[in-house]
Amino acid sequence: MARATIGYRLKHQPLAVIGVSLLVLFAAMALLASAAAPYDPAAIDLSHRLLSPGHGHWFGTDELGRDIFSRILYGARISLIVAVSVVAISLSLGMLIGGLAGYYGGWVDTALNIFLMNAFLALPGILLAIAFVAFLGPGLFNLVLALSISGWVGYARLVRAQVLAVREREFVEAARALGAGDVRIFTRHIVPNIVQPILVQAAIGMAGAVLAEATLSFLGLGIPAPAPSWGSMLNDARSHLFDSPHLVVFPALAVMGCVLSFNFIGDALRDYLDPRTRMAVGL
Repeated sequence: MARATIGYRLKHQPLAVIGVSLLVLFAAMALLASAAAPYDPAAIDLSHRLLSPGHGHWFGTDELGRDIFSRILYGARISLIVAVSVVAISLSLGMLIGGLAGYYGGWVDTALNIFLMNAFLALPGILLAIAFVAFLGPGLFNLVLALSISGWVGYARLVRAQVLAVREREFVEAARALGAGDVRIFTRHIVPNIVQPILVQAAIGMAGAVLAEATLSFLGLGIPAPAPSWGSMLNDARSHLFDSPHLVVFPALAVMGCVLSFNFIGDALRDYLDPRTRMAVGL
């Protein structure tokens, strides 16, 4: 029965199957890059520069003779590290600040929501990240920190709204009447009831983090060379767009596939965790 139920759900959510399959593929690429890459991603071989895809180099080589397939594999590691790190830090900040604002309300909500959150929302996130990285310099830590600082507000607003809707429910009042403290009420009674939309937002946020990392790397503000970031590969390929289009095609497909995988998983989670949608499609 359980196996039939899983098969029925997968049949009615093909995008979830595609998303999970793509994510497993990119995770395998990131974890097995050292063993699966046929060449050193930073090895320069000018005698084999700008080779078209073939037997020796499946995705061809770039203008310095570096193997594109190997660089795509190592680029998956950078993109997934950035995505997981950014979402973890942003979600932690959002849970803390949004939870405080929604649970206590009053002047705490005014200070955190009206002043702090709106101040960050007034600045475009990608421009704030660009300014932050430009000030501190490129690097993995600075990149993750910049994207987290510009991305926590969305999680905080979502958490605040969910906490406001749950804090006056009967089970919360019952826990408070029994003498439970604020920390226990929040962690044991409120968080489990608001986790569904947060999971969906986190999945979609990972897609945004991958795209933001590629954007900053394309602008030269991401991981410094010779690290094989997909965004920096696209930047290096601009001058060979017409004579060697494979330099653009494969990194662009990698970014697109990774972003789509997280978006598909986010949509599938939203449909599965929403009882109304689940009843409508018969899941």
